[in-house]
Amino acid sequence: MSTAQPAVQARGLVKRYGRITAVDQVDLTVRAGDVYGYLGPNGAGKTTTLRMMLGLITPDAGTVRLFGRDPLVEGVRALDGVAGFVEAPRFYPYMTGRRNLELVAGLDGGDAAARIDEALDTVELADRARDKVGGYSHGMRQRLGLAGALLRDPRLLILDEPATGLDPAGMRDMRLLIRRLADRGITVLLSSHLMAEVEELCDRVVIISSGRVRYEGALDELIATTAGRYELRTTDDDRAVQIAAVQRGIEDVARDARGLTFAGDERAATALSIALGEAGVGIAALVPRSATLEELFFRMTEEAAAVEAQAAPPPGGVSNDRRLATTNRHTSDAAEEEVRA
Repeated sequence: MSTAQPAVQARGLVKRYGRITAVDQVDLTVRAGDVYGYLGPNGAGKTTTLRMMLGLITPDAGTVRLFGRDPLVEGVRALDGVAGFVEAPRFYPYMTGRRNLELVAGLDGGDAAARIDEALDTVELADRARDKVGGYSHGMRQRLGLAGALLRDPRLLILDEPATGLDPAGMRDMRLLIRRLADRGITVLLSSHLMAEVEELCDRVVIISSGRVRYEGALDELIATTAGRYELRTTDDDRAVQIAAVQRGIEDVARDARGLTFAGDERAATALSIALGEAGVGIAALVPRSATLEELFFRMTEEAAAVEAQAAPPPGGVSNDRRLATTNRHTSDAAEEEVRA
Protein backbone atom coordinates (compact mmCIF):
# COMPACT_ATOMS: atom_id res chain seq x y z
CA MET A 1 0.00 0.00 0.00
CA SER A 2 1.40 3.39 -0.97
CA THR A 3 2.45 5.64 1.88
CA ALA A 4 0.69 8.46 0.01
CA GLN A 5 -2.65 6.97 1.05
CA PRO A 6 -4.18 8.73 4.08
CA ALA A 7 -4.28 6.52 7.16
CA VAL A 8 -7.93 7.53 7.62
CA GLN A 9 -10.21 9.36 5.23
CA ALA A 10 -13.84 9.97 6.19
CA ARG A 11 -16.28 11.82 3.98
CA GLY A 12 -19.85 12.82 4.83
CA LEU A 13 -20.23 10.41 7.74
CA VAL A 14 -23.73 10.37 9.23
CA LYS A 15 -25.15 8.23 12.01
CA ARG A 16 -28.66 8.60 13.40
CA TYR A 17 -30.39 6.93 16.32
CA GLY A 18 -34.08 7.61 15.85
CA ARG A 19 -34.56 11.38 15.84
CA ILE A 20 -31.05 12.01 17.21
CA THR A 21 -28.22 12.64 14.73
CA ALA A 22 -25.10 11.54 16.61
CA VAL A 23 -22.69 12.22 13.72
CA ASP A 24 -23.59 14.81 11.10
CA GLN A 25 -21.63 15.03 7.82
CA VAL A 26 -18.18 14.50 9.36
CA ASP A 27 -15.18 14.91 7.06
CA LEU A 28 -11.66 14.26 8.29
CA THR A 29 -8.28 13.14 6.95
CA VAL A 30 -5.55 11.56 9.06
CA ARG A 31 -2.32 11.54 7.09
CA ALA A 32 0.29 8.83 7.55
CA GLY A 33 2.63 9.97 10.32
CA ASP A 34 0.12 12.31 11.99
CA VAL A 35 -0.54 12.48 15.68
CA TYR A 36 -4.13 13.52 15.14
CA GLY A 37 -6.39 14.76 17.91
CA TYR A 38 -10.11 14.08 17.73
CA LEU A 39 -11.40 16.60 20.22
CA GLY A 40 -14.90 17.12 21.54
CA PRO A 41 -17.00 17.17 24.70
CA ASN A 42 -18.58 13.99 26.03
CA GLY A 43 -21.51 13.03 23.82
CA ALA A 44 -20.18 14.92 20.79
CA GLY A 45 -20.11 11.80 18.59
CA LYS A 46 -16.42 10.88 18.86
CA THR A 47 -16.84 7.24 19.86
CA THR A 48 -19.64 6.73 17.33
CA THR A 49 -17.31 8.00 14.59
CA LEU A 50 -14.53 5.66 15.69
CA ARG A 51 -16.92 2.70 15.63
CA MET A 52 -17.87 3.56 12.04
CA MET A 53 -14.19 3.86 11.10
CA LEU A 54 -13.53 0.34 12.36
CA GLY A 55 -16.62 -1.16 10.73
CA LEU A 56 -18.23 -1.91 14.10
CA ILE A 57 -21.38 -0.01 13.11
CA THR A 58 -22.71 0.98 9.70
CA PRO A 59 -23.00 4.67 8.80
CA ASP A 60 -26.34 5.94 7.51
CA ALA A 61 -24.40 7.95 4.94
CA GLY A 62 -20.81 8.65 3.97
CA THR A 63 -17.65 6.59 3.54
CA VAL A 64 -14.53 5.61 5.49
CA ARG A 65 -11.22 4.44 4.10
CA LEU A 66 -8.32 3.05 6.16
CA PHE A 67 -5.18 3.24 4.03
CA GLY A 68 -7.58 3.29 1.07
CA ARG A 69 -9.63 0.27 2.19
CA ASP A 70 -13.33 0.24 3.12
CA PRO A 71 -14.04 -1.79 6.31
CA LEU A 72 -17.63 -2.41 5.22
CA VAL A 73 -16.49 -3.90 1.90
CA GLU A 74 -13.22 -5.62 2.79
CA GLY A 75 -14.03 -6.55 6.38
CA VAL A 76 -11.09 -7.52 8.58
CA ARG A 77 -8.67 -7.13 5.65
CA ALA A 78 -9.28 -3.39 5.84
CA LEU A 79 -8.00 -3.46 9.43
CA ASP A 80 -4.60 -4.84 8.48
CA GLY A 81 -2.08 -2.58 10.20
CA VAL A 82 -4.78 -0.94 12.35
CA ALA A 83 -5.10 -1.43 16.11
CA GLY A 84 -6.25 0.30 19.28
CA PHE A 85 -9.33 0.35 21.46
CA VAL A 86 -12.69 2.10 21.52
CA GLU A 87 -13.82 2.95 25.04
CA ALA A 88 -11.96 1.11 27.83
CA PRO A 89 -10.02 -2.08 26.97
CA ARG A 90 -11.40 -5.19 28.68
CA PHE A 91 -9.54 -8.25 29.92
CA TYR A 92 -10.21 -11.38 31.95
CA PRO A 93 -9.49 -10.22 35.53
CA TYR A 94 -8.76 -13.74 36.83
CA MET A 95 -5.95 -14.23 34.28
CA THR A 96 -2.48 -12.70 34.28
CA GLY A 97 -1.56 -9.85 32.00
CA ARG A 98 0.63 -12.16 29.93
CA ARG A 99 -2.10 -14.80 29.59
CA ASN A 100 -4.55 -12.14 28.39
CA LEU A 101 -2.04 -11.03 25.76
CA GLU A 102 -1.50 -14.65 24.71
CA LEU A 103 -5.24 -14.94 24.03
CA VAL A 104 -5.18 -11.73 21.99
CA ALA A 105 -2.16 -12.99 20.04
CA GLY A 106 -3.95 -16.28 19.38
CA LEU A 107 -6.85 -14.41 17.81
CA ASP A 108 -4.53 -12.37 15.59
CA GLY A 109 -2.37 -15.33 14.59
CA GLY A 110 0.82 -14.90 12.63
CA ASP A 111 3.81 -13.81 14.69
CA ALA A 112 1.77 -11.77 17.18
CA ALA A 113 2.79 -14.05 20.07
CA ALA A 114 6.46 -13.33 19.38
CA ARG A 115 5.84 -9.64 20.11
CA ILE A 116 4.39 -10.11 23.62
CA ASP A 117 7.65 -9.50 25.48
CA GLU A 118 8.46 -6.41 23.40
CA ALA A 119 4.94 -5.03 23.92
CA LEU A 120 5.14 -5.56 27.69
CA ASP A 121 8.50 -3.79 27.77
CA THR A 122 7.18 -0.90 25.71
CA VAL A 123 4.27 -0.23 28.09
CA GLU A 124 6.48 -0.94 31.15
CA LEU A 125 4.47 -3.89 32.44
CA ALA A 126 7.09 -6.64 32.11
CA ASP A 127 7.52 -6.87 35.89
CA ARG A 128 3.74 -7.23 36.43
CA ALA A 129 3.02 -9.57 33.51
CA ARG A 130 2.48 -12.59 35.78
CA ASP A 131 0.08 -10.78 38.11
CA LYS A 132 -3.67 -11.15 37.65
CA VAL A 133 -5.30 -8.25 35.83
CA GLY A 134 -7.89 -7.99 38.61
CA GLY A 135 -5.14 -6.51 40.77
CA TYR A 136 -4.06 -3.94 38.16
CA SER A 137 -4.74 -0.24 38.59
CA HIS A 138 -6.82 1.57 35.98
CA GLY A 139 -3.65 2.99 34.42
CA MET A 140 -2.07 -0.45 34.19
CA ARG A 141 -5.15 -1.83 32.43
CA GLN A 142 -4.97 1.06 29.94
CA ARG A 143 -1.32 0.25 29.28
CA LEU A 144 -2.15 -3.44 28.90
CA GLY A 145 -4.71 -2.39 26.29
CA LEU A 146 -1.95 -0.59 24.41
CA ALA A 147 0.23 -3.67 24.67
CA GLY A 148 -2.55 -5.74 23.12
CA ALA A 149 -2.80 -3.24 20.26
CA LEU A 150 0.96 -3.36 19.69
CA LEU A 151 0.83 -7.13 19.09
CA ARG A 152 -0.61 -6.30 15.68
CA ASP A 153 2.50 -4.27 14.77
CA PRO A 154 0.18 -1.39 13.75
CA ARG A 155 0.81 1.43 11.33
CA LEU A 156 -2.30 3.19 12.68
CA LEU A 157 -3.18 3.28 16.37
CA ILE A 158 -6.70 4.43 17.30
CA LEU A 159 -7.08 5.38 20.96
CA ASP A 160 -10.37 6.43 22.53
CA GLU A 161 -9.87 8.53 25.68
CA PRO A 162 -6.76 6.60 26.86
CA ALA A 163 -6.07 8.98 29.79
CA THR A 164 -9.63 9.23 31.14
CA GLY A 165 -9.81 8.24 34.78
CA LEU A 166 -6.06 8.39 35.33
CA ASP A 167 -4.42 10.44 38.07
CA PRO A 168 -1.96 13.20 37.02
CA ALA A 169 1.02 10.83 37.13
CA GLY A 170 -0.88 8.26 35.06
CA MET A 171 -1.82 10.92 32.50
CA ARG A 172 1.82 11.97 32.23
CA ASP A 173 2.96 8.38 31.74
CA MET A 174 0.29 7.79 29.08
CA ARG A 175 1.34 10.92 27.18
CA LEU A 176 4.98 9.87 27.26
CA LEU A 177 4.05 6.41 26.02
CA ILE A 178 1.96 7.75 23.13
CA ARG A 179 4.77 10.12 22.18
CA ARG A 180 7.28 7.23 22.12
CA LEU A 181 4.98 5.24 19.84
CA ALA A 182 4.52 8.23 17.52
CA ASP A 183 8.30 8.71 17.40
CA ARG A 184 8.54 5.12 16.13
CA GLY A 185 6.53 6.19 13.08
CA ILE A 186 3.10 4.93 14.15
CA THR A 187 0.21 7.14 13.06
CA VAL A 188 -1.93 7.96 16.08
CA LEU A 189 -5.60 8.98 16.09
CA LEU A 190 -6.28 10.15 19.62
CA SER A 191 -9.87 10.82 20.66
CA SER A 192 -10.03 12.96 23.79
CA HIS A 193 -11.80 15.73 25.66
CA LEU A 194 -8.61 16.60 27.60
CA MET A 195 -7.22 19.79 26.01
CA ALA A 196 -3.75 19.63 27.59
CA GLU A 197 -3.29 16.07 26.36
CA VAL A 198 -4.18 17.00 22.77
CA GLU A 199 -2.19 20.25 22.80
CA GLU A 200 0.94 18.49 24.05
CA LEU A 201 0.77 15.47 21.73
CA CYS A 202 -0.99 16.35 18.50
CA ASP A 203 0.11 18.18 15.37
CA ARG A 204 -3.30 18.17 13.67
CA VAL A 205 -6.77 18.23 15.20
CA VAL A 206 -10.44 18.06 14.44
CA ILE A 207 -12.88 19.71 16.85
CA ILE A 208 -16.38 18.25 16.89
CA SER A 209 -19.48 19.46 18.68
CA SER A 210 -23.03 18.08 18.48
CA GLY A 211 -21.82 15.62 15.85
CA ARG A 212 -20.48 18.32 13.51
CA VAL A 213 -16.93 19.35 12.61
CA ARG A 214 -16.11 22.87 13.80
CA TYR A 215 -12.44 22.85 12.76
CA GLU A 216 -9.99 20.51 11.08
CA GLY A 217 -6.37 21.32 10.38
CA ALA A 218 -2.96 22.02 11.87
CA LEU A 219 -2.99 22.80 15.58
CA ASP A 220 -0.36 25.53 15.27
CA GLU A 221 -2.36 27.22 12.50
CA LEU A 222 -5.45 27.21 14.72
CA ILE A 223 -3.58 28.78 17.62
CA ALA A 224 -1.92 31.28 15.26
CA THR A 225 -5.34 32.70 14.41
CA THR A 226 -5.32 34.29 17.88
CA ALA A 227 -2.05 36.17 17.34
CA GLY A 228 -2.19 39.88 18.14
CA ARG A 229 -3.52 39.53 21.66
CA TYR A 230 -1.68 40.79 24.76
CA GLU A 231 -1.71 40.33 28.52
CA LEU A 232 -1.27 43.46 30.62
CA ARG A 233 -0.72 43.83 34.36
CA THR A 234 -0.45 47.30 35.87
CA THR A 235 -0.37 49.14 39.18
CA ASP A 236 -3.88 50.49 38.51
CA ASP A 237 -5.97 48.19 36.34
CA ASP A 238 -9.11 50.34 36.69
CA ARG A 239 -7.33 53.32 35.18
CA ALA A 240 -5.64 51.11 32.59
CA VAL A 241 -9.04 49.87 31.37
CA GLN A 242 -10.23 53.45 30.91
CA ILE A 243 -7.12 54.42 28.93
CA ALA A 244 -7.17 51.28 26.77
CA ALA A 245 -10.84 51.78 25.94
CA VAL A 246 -10.13 55.08 24.15
CA GLN A 247 -6.78 54.13 22.65
CA ARG A 248 -6.75 53.85 18.85
CA GLY A 249 -6.08 50.31 17.60
CA ILE A 250 -6.93 48.64 20.91
CA GLU A 251 -9.94 46.30 20.82
CA ASP A 252 -11.69 43.64 22.88
CA VAL A 253 -10.39 44.79 26.27
CA ALA A 254 -11.16 42.24 28.97
CA ARG A 255 -10.30 41.96 32.64
CA ASP A 256 -9.87 38.96 34.91
CA ALA A 257 -8.11 38.07 38.15
CA ARG A 258 -4.71 38.07 36.42
CA GLY A 259 -5.08 41.53 34.88
CA LEU A 260 -6.12 42.75 31.42
CA THR A 261 -6.11 41.28 27.94
CA PHE A 262 -6.64 43.16 24.70
CA ALA A 263 -6.30 42.78 20.94
CA GLY A 264 -4.13 45.03 18.82
CA ASP A 265 -0.99 45.13 16.71
CA GLU A 266 2.50 45.89 18.02
CA ARG A 267 2.22 49.58 17.22
CA ALA A 268 -1.03 49.93 19.17
CA ALA A 269 0.45 48.04 22.15
CA THR A 270 3.46 50.38 22.16
CA ALA A 271 1.23 53.46 22.02
CA LEU A 272 -0.83 52.10 24.93
CA SER A 273 2.28 51.57 27.06
CA ILE A 274 3.31 55.18 26.42
CA ALA A 275 -0.18 56.43 27.30
CA LEU A 276 -0.16 54.45 30.54
CA GLY A 277 3.24 55.85 31.49
CA GLU A 278 2.12 59.42 30.82
CA ALA A 279 -0.91 58.79 33.06
CA GLY A 280 1.31 57.55 35.87
CA VAL A 281 0.16 53.92 35.58
CA GLY A 282 3.03 51.50 36.11
CA ILE A 283 3.34 48.46 33.85
CA ALA A 284 4.17 45.22 35.67
CA ALA A 285 3.93 43.06 32.52
CA LEU A 286 2.95 43.50 28.87
CA VAL A 287 3.40 40.27 26.89
CA PRO A 288 2.04 38.82 23.63
CA ARG A 289 -0.40 36.01 24.23
CA SER A 290 -1.95 33.32 22.04
CA ALA A 291 -5.13 31.57 23.09
CA THR A 292 -4.80 28.07 24.48
CA LEU A 293 -6.46 25.16 22.76
CA GLU A 294 -8.88 25.01 25.70
CA GLU A 295 -9.97 28.63 25.11
CA LEU A 296 -10.41 28.04 21.38
CA PHE A 297 -12.30 24.82 22.02
CA PHE A 298 -14.80 26.47 24.35
CA ARG A 299 -15.17 29.43 22.01
CA MET A 300 -16.04 27.16 19.07
CA THR A 301 -18.30 24.75 20.92
CA GLU A 302 -20.14 27.42 22.91
CA GLU A 303 -20.72 29.53 19.79
CA ALA A 304 -22.07 26.44 18.03
CA ALA A 305 -24.35 25.67 20.97
CA ALA A 306 -25.66 29.25 20.97
CA VAL A 307 -26.45 29.09 17.25
CA GLU A 308 -28.27 25.77 17.67
CA ALA A 309 -30.22 27.12 20.64
CA GLN A 310 -31.43 30.06 18.52
CA ALA A 311 -32.55 27.65 15.80
CA ALA A 312 -34.45 25.46 18.26
CA PRO A 313 -38.26 25.89 18.60
CA PRO A 314 -39.43 28.12 21.48
CA PRO A 315 -40.52 26.48 24.75
CA GLY A 316 -43.98 25.06 24.30
CA GLY A 317 -43.71 25.52 20.54
CA VAL A 318 -43.79 22.84 17.90
CA SER A 319 -40.79 22.23 15.67
CA ASN A 320 -41.15 21.96 11.90
CA ASP A 321 -40.34 18.23 12.18
CA ARG A 322 -43.10 17.71 14.73
CA ARG A 323 -45.59 19.75 12.65
CA LEU A 324 -44.68 17.69 9.58
CA ALA A 325 -45.08 14.44 11.52
CA THR A 326 -48.47 15.56 12.83
CA THR A 327 -49.62 16.61 9.35
CA ASN A 328 -48.47 13.30 7.86
CA ARG A 329 -50.26 11.34 10.59
CA HIS A 330 -53.51 13.25 10.02
CA THR A 331 -53.19 12.77 6.26
CA SER A 332 -52.59 9.06 6.76
CA ASP A 333 -55.59 8.76 9.12
CA ALA A 334 -57.83 10.55 6.62
CA ALA A 335 -56.70 8.27 3.79
CA GLU A 336 -57.37 5.22 5.92
CA GLU A 337 -60.92 6.45 6.72
CA GLU A 338 -61.52 6.98 2.99
CA VAL A 339 -60.39 3.44 2.18
CA ARG A 340 -62.67 1.95 4.86
CA ALA A 341 -65.59 3.99 3.51
